[in-house]
Amino acid sequence: MNEHQITAYLQENNIQKVKFAFADIDGVLRGKIIHTKKFLDGLKSGYGFCDVVFGWDSSDVVYDDVKLTGWHTGYPDKACHIDLSTFRTVPWQDDIPFFIGDFSDADGKGLSACPRSLLKRITKECEDLGYHPEFAQEFEWFNFRETPQSLQDKSFTNLEPLTPGMFGYSILRTSENADFCDRLVDQLAEFNVPLEGFHTETGPGVYEGAIMHSHVLEAADRAALFKTAVKEIAYQHGIMASFMAKWNESLPGCGGHVHQSLWSKDQTENLFHNDADQLKMSELHKQYLAGQMYCLPHILPMYAPTINSFKRLVEGAWAPTTITWAVENRTTAFRVINSSKGYTRLETRIPGADTNPYLVMAAALASGLYGIKHKLSLDVPPTTGNGYLNMANGSIRPNLFEAAMDMKNSTVAKELFGDDFVDHFTQTRLWECKQFAKSVTDWELKRYFEII
Repeated sequence: MNEHQITAYLQENNIQKVKFAFADIDGVLRGKIIHTKKFLDGLKSGYGFCDVVFGWDSSDVVYDDVKLTGWHTGYPDKACHIDLSTFRTVPWQDDIPFFIGDFSDADGKGLSACPRSLLKRITKECEDLGYHPEFAQEFEWFNFRETPQSLQDKSFTNLEPLTPGMFGYSILRTSENADFCDRLVDQLAEFNVPLEGFHTETGPGVYEGAIMHSHVLEAADRAALFKTAVKEIAYQHGIMASFMAKWNESLPGCGGHVHQSLWSKDQTENLFHNDADQLKMSELHKQYLAGQMYCLPHILPMYAPTINSFKRLVEGAWAPTTITWAVENRTTAFRVINSSKGYTRLETRIPGADTNPYLVMAAALASGLYGIKHKLSLDVPPTTGNGYLNMANGSIRPNLFEAAMDMKNSTVAKELFGDDFVDHFTQTRLWECKQFAKSVTDWELKRYFEII
C-alpha cells in the first residue's frame, strides 16, 4: 500500500492510533504507539526517537564507551523513518496498524548503528551487482508455563517447560497444545509472517518455525517480527517463549539458521544452481560460499552476539564448531542444499535464535558478495562425515571476547560494513563481556561457597 492508500485506510476505519517499531543493536524491537495525526504528520520528516536506544544494552544499562551517543552527547532525538511497505495489522491486538522503521534513507544511509539501515546498504550493493537476494531464517525456541513475574519470583530457577520429554518431530506435543500451536501459525500468517513449516524439536517444550523465504529485507523484517510475535501470542496462553541460544547445559541449543540464494533480477532463474556441476552448484554459488567461509572469523559476533551464544557452539550439540561446508551435512558450518533447481541454496548454520536477523543477513550477504567480488575460489573440499573432527580450515572462536576483538581489529569487517558500524558494534559486544566478567554465577556459588 502507498501513502494515499494507507491514509484512506486509516480515515475510512476511523483509526486513532498506530504502532511502529525498529530493531536495536541486539535485535530487540523498540517502538511506540502514536496518534494517527502524528503518524501522518511524520511520514515525510520522520519521528524523533531518543538515540539512547543505540546507547544502552538489552537491559537498558547505558554503555560507557561508545562514540555514537552517551552522556557526552546528551542523548538527543534522531529521526526514525517508517517504511510504508511494511504495513500490517496485529491480529492479537485488535488489528492495530503496525509499521517497521529505521534510521536511514531508502539506500540505508543514516545512523551507522541501525541494523536495518546496514542491511539496506548491503542489499542495494547486491542489487546494483544485478542480483535478487532471496533469504529466510528459521528459529528454534523453548516454551515454559511461566510468566515474567514467576520468573522473577523463582530467580529463573526450577522453570516448568510447556511439555516434558524429548519429542522431536512428534505430532503428539503440537496436538497436546493445539490451541496455542494453531493460533500461533494462523496469527503469524495474518501478521504477514507466514511459516513454511512448524514442528517440535528435541527437548522439553521446544518448537521450530521456518519462515517462508522472501527478499532479504522482508525476510529480516519477518524474522525480527517473528520473535516478538511468538512471545506476545504465548503470553496470551500463559506461556513464555525463550530464544536464548542455550538455556540449559543438558539440553540442545536453539538455532537461527539462515537460508539464502541469489536470483536473476526478474526472479526467474536461481543463480546458485548448475545442472552440469557434480554438486549442482554454480560458480557464483561457490564464490559466495568461499566468501562466507573466508569472512567468518572476521564477523563472528554478528552470528554469535552474546555470551550465551558460545554455549551452543560446542561439539555434538547440532551447532558447528569448525569452518566447514558440505552438501546436506548438519555438522558443518555451511550446508549446501541442492535437492532441486528452485530450492538450491546455502544454509548458514552458525547463527542461534538469539541473533539479530538484520545483522545476521547483512553478515551473510556481505560476506557472500565479498567472495563474488574478489572471485574467491572454493578451495576447501566438502567435509565427509563428522564436521566436528575436521579442523583443517580452522575452528570457530570459543568465546565472545576473542571473537569481538578479532572483528574490532579486522580490515575485512571494516571493508564490509564501514569503520563506524564495526567500532560501535564491537564496543557493545565487549560491553557484554565486561558485564558477564563482573557477575557471580550460580556455578561459582555451588562450586566454591562451602568447600573453598
